[in-house]
Amino acid sequence: MSDTSSGIRGPAIFLAQFIGDEAPFDGLDAIARWAAEQGYRGIQLPTHDPRFIDLERAADSQAYCDDLKARCAAAGVEISELSTHLQGQLVAVHPAFDELFDGFAPAELHGDPEARTEWAIAQLKLAAKASRRLGLEAHATFSGALLWPFFYPWPQRPAGLVEEGFAELGRRWRPILDAFEEAGVDLCYEIHPGEDLHDGASFERFLEAVDHHPRARILYDPSHLLLQRLDYLGFIDRYHERIGMFHVKDAEFTPDARSGVYGGYQGWVDRPGRFRSLGDGQVDFKGIFSRLTRYGFDGWAVLEWECCLKDAAQGAAEGAPFIAEHLITRAGRAFDDFAGQDTSPARNRRILGLAR
Repeated sequence: MSDTSSGIRGPAIFLAQFIGDEAPFDGLDAIARWAAEQGYRGIQLPTHDPRFIDLERAADSQAYCDDLKARCAAAGVEISELSTHLQGQLVAVHPAFDELFDGFAPAELHGDPEARTEWAIAQLKLAAKASRRLGLEAHATFSGALLWPFFYPWPQRPAGLVEEGFAELGRRWRPILDAFEEAGVDLCYEIHPGEDLHDGASFERFLEAVDHHPRARILYDPSHLLLQRLDYLGFIDRYHERIGMFHVKDAEFTPDARSGVYGGYQGWVDRPGRFRSLGDGQVDFKGIFSRLTRYGFDGWAVLEWECCLKDAAQGAAEGAPFIAEHLITRAGRAFDDFAGQDTSPARNRRILGLAR
């Protein structure tokens, strides 16, 4: 990314945790107005609910996409990105999770894993076309998982199991990544427990499996890294060239004598690691916004609200000003330019004592 970036955009809000059956959360126009009233400029739009977007129509019809954009603009927001988290999950599902994940697919596909996977892949390809028609630069998804039941190496994993799992994941995602390349849109995988892409090492394995595909990018969410006890600031230093999206989500980790990272099968309120509303957790957002600005990230800062204590309405209302306060306008000049002097190669050589 360029060092001449205009800076991080925002605030935006991911709508997945807010859509529902009651107004104003039951349709695009109403929820877009609600988001604007909370102070958001962008909305990240899930694609699994036709009340908000008909993904097939969006892929096929420019007029439909132009209408979506106009409706959002009239409400005071724009679409920041589309999301296929649920569909992306279904690109790769270990049989242990078949019944649990059937609910992410249409009812007629339940109990038919092969058909479910084909449907999910088709959905991702539609999302690539829809993103292009909407003029978007990035798309959010999950990778799915074939290896997650084996993330802890007991019983001992047989040689080659991990390699074969990532090879198969690469085979499934490569045609999708090519579709996003054709559309000119980055495909950003949320690095998330439960996915085969859950940390930097697993993302690197995936990159190798897809030949370092240029459209394979990262959706950076520090909450998942903090709960895994990763260096989430160093993660930006290492992977900034692949970071294409940013979820602003807080978390806290307070281990005790009963449980730790794995949580003891407890509910969210009782787990040592919990997601929190912005500002209520332990994530160093000043450090994150500074790091991303340093590396020229110019995507959206998108609130993903998940909190086991605070009400969603309060979290959303507090989220927009929190993000706005952390946005950094990139410096247009060096702070000490006032003391600068004209120079030339000859003058530099004189200063160094090299001139004759």
